[in-house]
Amino acid sequence: MAQTIASAVQHELIIKKSRFLACVQPMANRAGAQQVVAALRAEHPGAAHVCWALLAGGQSAAVDDGEPSGTAGRPMLDVLRHQDLEGVLATVVRYFGGVKLGAGGLVRAYTDSVAQALLQAQKVPIVKLASLRCTAPYAFEGLVRRELEAAGASLDEVRHGDEVAFAFSLPAGAAAALRARLDEAGHGRIGWPRGDTGVAGGE
Repeated sequence: MAQTIASAVQHELIIKKSRFLACVQPMANRAGAQQVVAALRAEHPGAAHVCWALLAGGQSAAVDDGEPSGTAGRPMLDVLRHQDLEGVLATVVRYFGGVKLGAGGLVRAYTDSVAQALLQAQKVPIVKLASLRCTAPYAFEGLVRRELEAAGASLDEVRHGDEVAFAFSLPAGAAAALRARLDEAGHGRIGWPRGDTGVAGGE
C-alpha cells in the first residue's frame, strides 16, 4: 500500500566539508513544491544548489539544479520510489565545502541525505475514500445514521427535504458492503442518486 509522511522532517549531512540540508515533507503537487523550493532559495542565498524531487503521480519531478545531470534529483526520486511513497517532496540544500565529490560521491550524498531524513519520518498509509450520497424516508434517518457510524463512515452533509439526503465518505474498499447493508436494512427504501459513487483521494 502506498504511503505518505505525516509531517516535515529535516536532516543534515556533512561530507568532505560540504553541508547537505535535507528535508522530506508531504506535498500534493508541483506548484506547491516549487513554492517550497523558492522559499529555500531565499532562505539560503549562499547555497550552491537547491535540488529536489517530488513523487506525486503525474506531478512528479527530479531537479539537479546545476549538479551534474542525474547525480541529485533522480537519486532522490529513486529513494522515494523504493520506499513506496506518494505525495512526498524531498529537498536538499547544498553548501559547497571546496572539495569535489565526483559523480558517484554526489549520488551517494543526495541518496543518503534523503534516506536519513526518511528514517525519522512517520509514514502513514494513503487510504482512497469513496464519496457516496443516499436518500431515505424520515422514519429511516436513525437507522442510516447508525449504519454509517458502525461502518466508520464520515458524515459530510445531511439535508432535510421531502426525504433525508445524506452525503458521506468512507474507505473505498468498505463502500459496497455498507451500501448492501443499507439496501437490506432499508427494505429497498434507500435511494442512491446516479453518478455519486466516485472515488476521491484522502488520508
